[in-house]
Amino acid sequence: MFGRREWLRRTGVGLGGAVVATTVPTAGCAGESSAPLTASPAFVHGVASGDPLPDAVILWTRVTPETEGPIEVRWVVASDPELRDELLEGTFTTGPERDYTVKVDVTGLSPSTTYYYRFFALGGGSLVGRTRTAPSGAVERARFGVVSCSSYGHGWFHVYRHLATEDLDAVLHLGDYIYEYATDRYGEQRVYEPETEIVSLSDYRTRYAQYRRDRDLQAIHQQHPFICVWDDHETTNDSYQGGAENHQPSEGSWEERKAAAYQAYAEWLPIREQEEGKIWRKFSWGQLAELFMLDTRIWGRDVQPDDADDAGDPTRQILGEDQERWLSEGLEGSTAIWKILGQQVMVGQLNTGRPDMFSPFNLDQWDGYAVARDRLFDLLESVENPIVLTGDIHSHWAIELTRDPFDPEVYDPSTGSGVVGVEFVTSAVSSPALPDERLGGSLEEGLRRGNPHMKHINFVKRGWITLDVTPASSQADFWEIDGVEADDAGDPSFRIAFTVTSGTPRLEQASGVTEPRADAPELAPGMPEREIPIPREF
Repeated sequence: MFGRREWLRRTGVGLGGAVVATTVPTAGCAGESSAPLTASPAFVHGVASGDPLPDAVILWTRVTPETEGPIEVRWVVASDPELRDELLEGTFTTGPERDYTVKVDVTGLSPSTTYYYRFFALGGGSLVGRTRTAPSGAVERARFGVVSCSSYGHGWFHVYRHLATEDLDAVLHLGDYIYEYATDRYGEQRVYEPETEIVSLSDYRTRYAQYRRDRDLQAIHQQHPFICVWDDHETTNDSYQGGAENHQPSEGSWEERKAAAYQAYAEWLPIREQEEGKIWRKFSWGQLAELFMLDTRIWGRDVQPDDADDAGDPTRQILGEDQERWLSEGLEGSTAIWKILGQQVMVGQLNTGRPDMFSPFNLDQWDGYAVARDRLFDLLESVENPIVLTGDIHSHWAIELTRDPFDPEVYDPSTGSGVVGVEFVTSAVSSPALPDERLGGSLEEGLRRGNPHMKHINFVKRGWITLDVTPASSQADFWEIDGVEADDAGDPSFRIAFTVTSGTPRLEQASGVTEPRADAPELAPGMPEREIPIPREF
């Protein structure tokens, strides 16, 4: 049998598993009338947008150079998918100092408006992308896709493919966008680039480049703006401010590795950059909601405790004093109906012992920072309608947040008395879940008995959450897929939904799924087809 590289060459698949050019219908383009709407070999990594404001949005792409040196890239923004009604244009010069990525903060846009965009360089054009600005003023409805944890080694990104065509205002990615592990160290479905664990800036850039050639990931970025925060695997497993479980002295300086990871993240993600290492920021969705995107992973986090006794140390930080102060001031000053916190690790207490003897399962979560969580509960209790969105744990959860879910004097699960907020935890895009449904069901049942504040748990299925927000209520729909191998790309299934009524911080099971809006905007043309599986027999 011929080798892997020869197989890739014969099938036209790039080394990351994505076809390097995607053909879409030929059409004229304002200012570039002779250029067909085809992704040229100069744009093999797709397009993306992110961090939408009422008057601005980040547009992103990467140019694959023919020779080393600066490249001038032209961008256009239009009101229509064919780009005939061109509204804005400009140029951006990229080069090796930023790994040939292009990131433009386009301003002068209108609120709550869908735009289409494209890039041109080296005689060709990118895919056409679609994006949407945030609204202002009174807003009747918002829809967000909530995702986390995409392990390339564990399989295909079917979740991204399904979400690409959903009616969404934005995708909230709560971290583990990439994984740092070596091939076969964490998953055996697909081969990583480089095949070793990533440590250097070159390593991180190569891994992002591979991810961004994935055609399902390209599809979701092409159609929706992203609002991203990182978790640990964008650096390395179980990271914190001063180190990580998966960083060894033989791998060099932690500060240098952390800086390299941040630089690659800033280059390859459509995030509006701040000072180095700072990703916490806020987005306003008119009077309907404010999104507080937090960093519970690196910015101010102390090392994870060794045991539950250490978790109660009042000096331990997970946000850091400055981020915690910013959050407090932001929540206190917010006039939005809903206050939504997007962050990395589970807030709700997860007890694996008897109800009268709290035994936390994972001290990397807020359970390892108990006093900091008490302060968070103070903040949530001081405002109306707080919702926490979480990733990290590769499973679905719906949780009522309360100071002590195991004390009936503090919390009544039948009435919601004692609830200070709610938490929705999204499952993984592809990262591993429990393989056995019977085992998963048994564990879920046992945990629900010992954790009365947890209204839904699913350890087995990957998937996502669609959060539908209106002035009267917010609803989280939990969606699942069958699996993440190449032949598991069937239709997703709706599992369960929970609503939160404005002014009443508790969970109620909904009767069914929320319906998309009838006037959802037209998709960008030429969405990349599904990826051709690469065989491992080489």
